[in-house]
Amino acid sequence: MELSDAMSQFYDDKGSIVIPDQVTLPTMNEMLFAMAQMEGATDAPLLSFHDYSQSREGEVVTWSRAEVNTRIKAVCVRLQQVTTRGDRVAILANNSPEYLFGFLGAMYAGTVPVPLYDPTEPGHGAHLTAVLGAAAPTVVLTNRHAASAVRGFFADTPAKERPRILTVDALPDSLADDWVNPMVAAMSNPELASANLADTTAFLQFTSGSTRTPAGVVLTHRNIVSNVLQVFQAGQLQFPMRLVNWLPLHHDMGIILASFCLILGIRQDLMSPRDFIQDPARWIRQLADDGTGDNVYSGVPNFALELSSRYADPSQRADLADVDLSHVEGIINGAEAVSLQSVDRFDEVFGPYGFRRVAMRPSYGLAEATVLVTTPQTADRPRPGIFDREKLAEGTATTVEADAATALPIMSVGEPGPSEVIVLVDPATGQELPEGTVGELWIHGPNVAAGYLDREDETEETFRNSLPAASRLAEGSRAGDAPEDNWLRTGDLATIVDGQLYITGRIKDLVVIAGRNHYPQDIEGTAQDATDQIATGVLAAFSVAPGAGATDGSDVEELVIIAERDPEADPSGDADAVAAVTTAVTAAHGVQPSEVRIVAPNSIPRSSANKIARRVAAKVWAEGAFA
Repeated sequence: MELSDAMSQFYDDKGSIVIPDQVTLPTMNEMLFAMAQMEGATDAPLLSFHDYSQSREGEVVTWSRAEVNTRIKAVCVRLQQVTTRGDRVAILANNSPEYLFGFLGAMYAGTVPVPLYDPTEPGHGAHLTAVLGAAAPTVVLTNRHAASAVRGFFADTPAKERPRILTVDALPDSLADDWVNPMVAAMSNPELASANLADTTAFLQFTSGSTRTPAGVVLTHRNIVSNVLQVFQAGQLQFPMRLVNWLPLHHDMGIILASFCLILGIRQDLMSPRDFIQDPARWIRQLADDGTGDNVYSGVPNFALELSSRYADPSQRADLADVDLSHVEGIINGAEAVSLQSVDRFDEVFGPYGFRRVAMRPSYGLAEATVLVTTPQTADRPRPGIFDREKLAEGTATTVEADAATALPIMSVGEPGPSEVIVLVDPATGQELPEGTVGELWIHGPNVAAGYLDREDETEETFRNSLPAASRLAEGSRAGDAPEDNWLRTGDLATIVDGQLYITGRIKDLVVIAGRNHYPQDIEGTAQDATDQIATGVLAAFSVAPGAGATDGSDVEELVIIAERDPEADPSGDADAVAAVTTAVTAAHGVQPSEVRIVAPNSIPRSSANKIARRVAAKVWAEGAFA
């Protein structure tokens, strides 16, 4: 049976997604695995891990679909021996096969996995402590690579409060022999047989903490299966396919893409983010045709395009001279703002080696909606919008020519998937706004999460919003027949033009000076273009209280720009760069920065997902902690 035929059972005759109450990710995985067994396809390679910890060339270890299934069940059986159904299980490990075996094994056991990261990663200790305090796991899953660091992390925790630590790659395959099919178990347990398992918690995805204390997003099996189907359809996936994945597995995009492929039996190449950053050519080589002719997909944040264009240019590297990227069918560009300049540069560098621009898919998503919300689905992708920045600041999306003095390019992030509705709403009044207007993005669909763990007020504020008929547009409403209740407020400002979604910024990051709105990423883009002294994409623009900056005594909020120095730039050029940025920003935006500061590489705070944390940067600046 074709995979698309198997997935069709989750749609009704109107094309809407319908998930039966007994469906969970484990039951879906077992259904598809049984199909593969009947077809004799379970010995085919499924997961290849590229390990560069011992050499620059790396070592590749591959697991078949049957071997992956065995490892998942081994973890499940061991967890069932030491946990109670519904217990939380934290995963503290590096990107590795064990991470995925542990994640799905915890679901198989009826426990709730909490994907976190290797405690040896620098700079995340406080975040990890906060998340573990909120999640209160009874068990921690790790691997041999991270086991020592994990034990060290809990060394000061009283023994009675310390979670049990299990090392996934130390568990024998023989444990899987004791696995019992949950459907068989349910037949002998009336409580399970009648339960709505689809709406039980599948896992907790903690936010990155870039703008607040990390919160646990409660994702159900219905949320995830629905979003998998939305990705499957909206992504227009071409089979046979292979995923190339180095995204951190503690991040929603990384873990769901990886799990999605394991469950669907799609081949996957996996490595760590650190190995990509050390040499982006590793990613480019994995994207290349491996002789199978399979369609290749990957998901990356925008900075990956910059690093690859700069350090993995085949015209400058003999080891990439013969690379063939003609089979790359889709690069999902998400997790951070997408830059037209980055897209253009990537196309320029890799186009001569078979890369097709249409394969670039700027997309939008957030953990509160599982992962994916919109992605390009038209033939003219990727589509940039060129808007008048002054009109946009006033709330209207007016297109202009690319060479206009006020031109602001923003990449479209596409359209929503099936059974999903997006609207623009005035955040102050709750009234729906027409296309071409800037408003807060609201979402309704089966992929919208259940809420935040133990945060009733925040859950109510974010997930329980109403859009009644009286608040919808009389003509041209995008809400359609979507229910009035349970709309998700994203906190993101956006506009919709010709059906395409354009994200303009975060409400809480908006820079307001003298009553005028300025988008920080717009200011950062102007600063970036003004000088080669600063690193690409590593800037933070924010406003500070009157008089807090260089212009003492002002009664107007002031603009501060912090930028990291390019690793190859000499600090002696900082003064000229500050002058150039100040001049460019003043001319383009009509506001003179009270301070522009160039700081050393890796100085600007980032979230655990590597996003620039503007509000944290503002706090660090206020405390005088930037060197």
